[in-house]
Amino acid sequence: MSLLYSYSALFLWSFLAATVVPLSSEPPLILLISREELLVVPVLVGTLGNAVGACTTYWISRRAAQGLARPRKVSKSRPARLFKRYGQPALLLSWVPILGDGLVVLAGATRLRFWGFCFWMTLGKGLRYLALALAALYFL
Repeated sequence: MSLLYSYSALFLWSFLAATVVPLSSEPPLILLISREELLVVPVLVGTLGNAVGACTTYWISRRAAQGLARPRKVSKSRPARLFKRYGQPALLLSWVPILGDGLVVLAGATRLRFWGFCFWMTLGKGLRYLALALAALYFL
């Protein structure tokens, strides 16, 4: 039961960290990995929670942009410049604090194709969680 609670907490914490709630999802991931000495399941649970949170932010920003009477010009923001220069692979950086949130919001507001968004965002977040998990497993 305790392990189920730990994974549920990791999922929820990772989900909230990918929304506007100012949380960091690294501590519960590192704690779970250091306690259980497992790698794959915590990485998958953390990535899934963080990706679902980012998808929530994507849809909220997409709906909010539709509700605006006059669309605002966003082409001068740093996330907008990244999209213009690198396209959807810029979402590999969706895990970066503040910048990543801007990328997710911009992807939703500009109606970026959802499945392309999901692929690049999840890949970036998954690689980040894998790197953190490996560091926690081998260096802590």
